[in-house]
Amino acid sequence: MTDTQKIEPTNTWDTPHLQGLMAPVFDERDDDDLTVEGELPAALDGMFLRNGPNPQFAPLGAYHPFDGDAMLHAVYLKDGKARYRNRWLESKGLLAERARGKACYGGMSNYQMPEPDVMAEGGMLKNTGNTATVRHAGRYFGLLEAGPPTEFNLELETLGEYDFGGRLAGPMTAHPKVDPVTREMIFFGYSPMEPYLRYHEVSPTGELTHSAELDIPNPVMMHDFVLTENYAIFFDAPAIFDLDALLNGREPMKWRPDSGTRIGVVPRGGTSGDARWFEMDNCYVVHFFNAFETTTDAGKTIEVRAPRMADMPGGFEFEQPGGASEPMPWKWVLNLDTGVVTDEQTDDLAGEFPRINEHYLGRKARYGYECPARSWEFDFDFCGVVKYDFEQNTSEVYNYADSQVSGEHAFVPDPNGQAEDDGWLMSFVTDRATETSELAIIDARDVSAGPIARVQMAARVPLGFHANWFATEPTKLNQVSDT
Repeated sequence: MTDTQKIEPTNTWDTPHLQGLMAPVFDERDDDDLTVEGELPAALDGMFLRNGPNPQFAPLGAYHPFDGDAMLHAVYLKDGKARYRNRWLESKGLLAERARGKACYGGMSNYQMPEPDVMAEGGMLKNTGNTATVRHAGRYFGLLEAGPPTEFNLELETLGEYDFGGRLAGPMTAHPKVDPVTREMIFFGYSPMEPYLRYHEVSPTGELTHSAELDIPNPVMMHDFVLTENYAIFFDAPAIFDLDALLNGREPMKWRPDSGTRIGVVPRGGTSGDARWFEMDNCYVVHFFNAFETTTDAGKTIEVRAPRMADMPGGFEFEQPGGASEPMPWKWVLNLDTGVVTDEQTDDLAGEFPRINEHYLGRKARYGYECPARSWEFDFDFCGVVKYDFEQNTSEVYNYADSQVSGEHAFVPDPNGQAEDDGWLMSFVTDRATETSELAIIDARDVSAGPIARVQMAARVPLGFHANWFATEPTKLNQVSDT
């Protein structure tokens, strides 16, 4: 059974990032009893949720996927059945545009001040919330790192921007971390204007309890960070904003290697004065697998794993995206006693959108998962998933059909499992030839075997950004609770 609310586009969409599988959809759908090929695991009870850009109105000028209005795509699984719902995340800016029937905001590569009446309703910058999602203390948030989080409910209805009772100053990263043991949510916000970096901690009950401005020399794009039991770790790389260029519609960011790259280690609960910064070779990290602390004869160390790029991703060069170095799996070890950083490449298969079983976030995790791609131009051409065994230094890969494009694979823990890899990997997969989409479910214990179930979507799901699994009932695994 299908119930749709259709909103027609009003203009042409003549830009590469709004064509093909990246073209937006205009139906807000409710599809019940979706067809399932294979068998859904009986233990799956919850919501698979993927965020991403889906502009409702044709852009004013040059368009980049970072600009698009958020659309939430949810597949609800329970009792071996699947249903789908998608909704726009209704930002103040989108509501102002709907009232006028057209786009009113420029994008990252062609920023322009909105008209005064639009600004009064929607703000100076449209806070799309299009990048990722998080659940904490019973609240769901859509995230854009240039603004505060936007709250929505389980049925994807927008509740509005959230500022933690007025305590949040500045924006919130799209990649907060929820500690699986303490249940605290830790996050940061960066800005092209001073202060360039702020650090925040939220209690298990949702109160913002600690904030600190961290001194860094330049306004840099810092998309993600990593957490351990006792520290927050930041990579300060020279992808530097030019505020004047941004405000005047020119290229907003440049790679300036002479500024150098550092790793910052901040004690949880700490301030800028507690931070330690470690010099390292220039590189850029978009997303991290994980980090953990250990003590050896050589001293106390922190190990960090992530896909590493030699320089700024080409997709961040908004006027001419593409052409960056490939993201290679990497490991850094920071010796807190000696101040020495060592690093090494751990595999020769490029990949991005790294994930782990988040029961092990900030602790030693044996397994990691990420997505290889056919191309590292900014076209989201992911083709499968790789599972890494960090302990054995081995990997296994599953590749979808040549015509299929996958997305981020969220790890879904088996509530009845005991081992770290007891669970499933889920991703939307769309076929370029047929423009049909499915939710693929892979047993994480046997990745190379491919999907054990495929939920057939009633309509195409556009390519997008980050995915999560939100279980209906929290589970526990090895003394570490569900996130």
